[in-house]
Amino acid sequence: MKGNLTKSDAAVSEVVDYSIILGIIILATGIIIVAGVPMLEDMQDARHSENIGQSFEVLALNMNKVVFGNAPSQSVELKMYGGALSVAGDNYMSIDIQVWNSSANAYEIQSAVGLEIKDIENSYHNTNISYENTGVWAKYEDGGSVMISEPRFTYANNVMVIPIAKIDGRESLSGSGLVSVTADGGGRRIYRYENVSQMNISVTSDYFEAWGRYLNKSLEMPVVMLDSNNRTVNCSKNYLINIDVYVIDSPMKVTID
Repeated sequence: MKGNLTKSDAAVSEVVDYSIILGIIILATGIIIVAGVPMLEDMQDARHSENIGQSFEVLALNMNKVVFGNAPSQSVELKMYGGALSVAGDNYMSIDIQVWNSSANAYEIQSAVGLEIKDIENSYHNTNISYENTGVWAKYEDGGSVMISEPRFTYANNVMVIPIAKIDGRESLSGSGLVSVTADGGGRRIYRYENVSQMNISVTSDYFEAWGRYLNKSLEMPVVMLDSNNRTVNCSKNYLINIDVYVIDSPMKVTID
């Protein structure tokens, strides 16, 4: 009897040990499913957003060839991951300059440009990435915006060049897979302004905060007004030595297929 009891206790102990191990395995599996899967999904979303940003940098390089007249048209393939790609926007840029009028022997304010600027924008999981006026920008779920790729504004040797990528079209596609974005240019004009002593640039855009940081850092134009309600930033600068300003007005028709 004693030997049988010992064997019985050992069998029960083995069953208990097996149950504990099985419970640990089930618990670990549950933790992996609950915590690990969302983490993997977040990592995948972050990778897709990064890929979209990199593809838009390539897009900007090609679109800017049309803006600067280096190519009559350009077409770029983009990969979509379930979001939406569109040509839209009610953004606006205005440039006012102060020039010396020798006839009147006084300074006067001229409006160099004031026009609507549309975007090529990819919306994916509460993140928007756009090609807007020769630059690439991103806006996140918290509302903050950053610059991914600089616009092609230049300032050197007292000469400033400001391109205006005037996009025409209202195209939209959603889903996954490859899509083609084509830009056809035409009617590019260049305006020259001499003896500019002051410049004001106002941008109304979903990416206005990033625009303000760019203008302030790269063109050394202090931010004089930041209006979050109207998505507008205004930057201004006085020049001790008068500069020349070239504005490249470059319309292009954009289609998405």
